[in-house]
Amino acid sequence: MRNNNIAIVTAGIISLVVGVGLARFAFTSLLPVMLSDFLSVEFTGLLASLNYVGYMSGTLFAVFITNINTKVKMFRIGLVLSIATTLVLGLTIDKTLWAISRVVAGFGTSMVLIVGASIVMLKLQLDDKKKAMGWYFTGIGASIVAMELLVRTFDGYHHQTIWLVGAMCCAVLLIYPYMVLSFDRQIMIDATHHKFDRAIFSPFVLVLTLAYLTEGVGFVVQATFLPDIIDAVDGLGGFGSNVWLLAGVAGIPSSIVLMILAKKHGTVNVIIWTMALQVVGILLPTITDNIYLNLLGGVIYGGTFVGLVALFMNQAGEIARDNPVVLMATFTTAYGIGQITAPLYSVALINYSGSYDMALYLTGFIVFCGAVLLLTTRRHNTQAT
Repeated sequence: MRNNNIAIVTAGIISLVVGVGLARFAFTSLLPVMLSDFLSVEFTGLLASLNYVGYMSGTLFAVFITNINTKVKMFRIGLVLSIATTLVLGLTIDKTLWAISRVVAGFGTSMVLIVGASIVMLKLQLDDKKKAMGWYFTGIGASIVAMELLVRTFDGYHHQTIWLVGAMCCAVLLIYPYMVLSFDRQIMIDATHHKFDRAIFSPFVLVLTLAYLTEGVGFVVQATFLPDIIDAVDGLGGFGSNVWLLAGVAGIPSSIVLMILAKKHGTVNVIIWTMALQVVGILLPTITDNIYLNLLGGVIYGGTFVGLVALFMNQAGEIARDNPVVLMATFTTAYGIGQITAPLYSVALINYSGSYDMALYLTGFIVFCGAVLLLTTRRHNTQAT
């Protein structure tokens, strides 16, 4: 069963629910409740940035993981850390412990997402892995939906109770990916260390890295504040959680659809189109208070950011070949820089202007620059696929 392609992808999806859903997106689902309880917007922005400091440190560490045995070990550690750091949030409201917990949770998420994606890609027994990896990345959208439904199920309970319930549920779920996403004993015994190959860092790869940095900015502002952004729009108070749920639902099929399009039209072309569409979704709450258009904005957000993660990670794996974690981690380190920076400037602009609009304008502009950068360089590069 461990080497069955369906089992591999299923284990990967479940691991994302634990390592990305619980350790990251549950925070967004619970944000409105926590803001009304004890969190401030300023401290929320700090926690988001600290989470991505841990995430980026994990991706930097992952660049130098050269052995299959170490990959499996760190992936499993990431799963356990996702549970342990959530228990901290459920057992205390000490702000120092929360800050430490979010850093460690970020590290755990990177081990599950980046190292886990590398393991899934290496284990899949397929010549063309685009479609299967598209299915794997549906786990990001599924993780948003799972955490939002968990929060809704326990609506009215204290947020610490919900954290504890989520941790217990995911502690059961992690058993399956913990067992399946490893390698046969002989493979692990014969595992070779892949050398760090600087040759893969071509000028085009550097451009892709910069573009993914801008996408990190595009992802994190709404990943942190989207429910509150919508609730702050005149006449839309209380709709924020619905928009966030729609974002997750839209994210589930997006990686599959965009991988199919990438196979037909080229990965880089589809990345450019998707980033341009994301700019529209980012700016919609600043343009209109129409509920349907803002619901559409949530669909655009979920449908673009999940698919873009899949596209960039798959492109990294195809370029790096035998050691995909190197480029996956490099791309994600750049993504992490955007994730750390964006909440900080967002909080500053929110405090300055009294609304989310200026933060969203700047975010949309940064993502637009990333798309233009790719557009102006792709035609001169043979690595663009």
